[in-house]
Amino acid sequence: MTFSQWFLLFVGIQVIHFLGTFKLYKKAGRKPWEAAIPIYNAVALMKIINRPWWWTILLFIPIVNLIMFPVLWVETVRSFGKHSKLDTWLAILTFGFYIYYLNYFLDVSHINDRSLKPRTSVGEWVSSILFAIIAATIVHTYFIQPYTIPSSSLEKTLLVGDFLLVSKINYGARIPMTTIAAPMVHDTIPGLGKSYLFNDEKEKKNSSWINKFQFPYLRFPGLEKIERNDLVVFNQPADTLLNMNDFSPERNYYKPVDKKTNLVKRAVGVPGDTLEIKEGYIYINGNRTVLPDRAKPQYNFFINTQGQAIDQNLLNKRYGAREGLKYSTGKFALNKDGGYLLTLTDPEANLISKNPVVKDVRKLLSKPGEPQSVFPYIDTLSWNLDNYGPLYIPKKGSTVKLSKSNLPFYKRIINEYEDNHLQIIDNEIFVNGMQTDDYTFQQDYYWMMGDNRQNSLDARKWGYVPFDHVVGKPVFIWLSLNNMEEGWNKIRWDRMFTTVGGEGKPRSYLVYFIVLLLIIFGIQKVLKNKRH
Repeated sequence: MTFSQWFLLFVGIQVIHFLGTFKLYKKAGRKPWEAAIPIYNAVALMKIINRPWWWTILLFIPIVNLIMFPVLWVETVRSFGKHSKLDTWLAILTFGFYIYYLNYFLDVSHINDRSLKPRTSVGEWVSSILFAIIAATIVHTYFIQPYTIPSSSLEKTLLVGDFLLVSKINYGARIPMTTIAAPMVHDTIPGLGKSYLFNDEKEKKNSSWINKFQFPYLRFPGLEKIERNDLVVFNQPADTLLNMNDFSPERNYYKPVDKKTNLVKRAVGVPGDTLEIKEGYIYINGNRTVLPDRAKPQYNFFINTQGQAIDQNLLNKRYGAREGLKYSTGKFALNKDGGYLLTLTDPEANLISKNPVVKDVRKLLSKPGEPQSVFPYIDTLSWNLDNYGPLYIPKKGSTVKLSKSNLPFYKRIINEYEDNHLQIIDNEIFVNGMQTDDYTFQQDYYWMMGDNRQNSLDARKWGYVPFDHVVGKPVFIWLSLNNMEEGWNKIRWDRMFTTVGGEGKPRSYLVYFIVLLLIIFGIQKVLKNKRH
């Protein structure tokens, strides 16, 4: 829905509220007209049900309000003496319209000093759980969100098994676009399926009535802008997979922006940059990019040992090998050509070359002009993962010339990300029915890549990432588990409570955290003893 349509819905809710409660307002000692004034009527209702005024704010927070509305329906009927389980279920199952029955057909009396203490232990548990969910949802949606590293695309910087805390406030918290969804989960509920209300069939994504409840994109101001080479969590822009591990689904699934799969990559290119990749190295505006010292770009290498084995522990501990290429057999297995296929940084490759059994080290790069299937999927460009570009990264307000030859670069931006109608008629380009040979971008775009250069599904496959797809900034590793062959069973203590950004070797703040907890528990115990 547009903002205008949401406003009309808001007005409609106010009318429904007034018609169903104005008599109850009068019985509670209020003026009937108070039920008709938007926002003020909610504040007045909080006084009627003996709840704090700030509950009104919760009614305007997407997802949270899905919990608050049933709470208010139940609280309202109880404020007029209806405490039975039947009354509670009628209030919920009729979506609050049971209140109409009280308003028009029953002679109920308002309870001025109603006790807010639940009458049963079950009620107390339900009340506690609901408000724990509300508090957690607000923190999760607008402040900080937990995230798990699922793949090796940022190996050496972020490891598979790292559990992150992602800040929403650094780049500005995004208002949920999907307004009818389960709290604190992303796109699925384990064992139940989809966690949100949306018709994801291609033919119905624009016509289905349930899709009309999508909220327009809106974001709070951020503390900072995305800088070049920042790590960023974002929604995969071209995600049409129900399961990101299944690349051959029975059909494509058209997801809302905020329910697309979350990924974390490095923003190697920012709006206005011209990016190029030469022999695996990134160049921005003609200059080879300088990465932060914590960034560890890796490449695929063939380590020729002429059939001689290297101790597995040595490969891992000394030379930093964490994975071999997918077509090797077993972890760090000797290849049929008498060597190892390993993913290493340049310094690690240089170090292993000095091992006496190593005869040769060769970086496995695609040759310039050797075409691969990469964005924007123009065969004549002959681009590949290691030799790519140059290409321009769009900046909000900038204008580019459009032609049939460069349209594949910007087609998805114009059609999908900025919601225009693009047509080509008699070799002429039409945007929203108007013939044009240029286009002005409505938002910023970024180029997201993994540090594991040749083993990363990133922008080289699906192109630009719009700013409205940005989720947040990873700031802290609170837990890290080593993926051993026998399962997740080893904690990486040196990575616990380390910051993601910064310079130098990551430093663990676990000891400081434990000391802080002990101090807090000690203070609580002293205060408790004083009260006794």
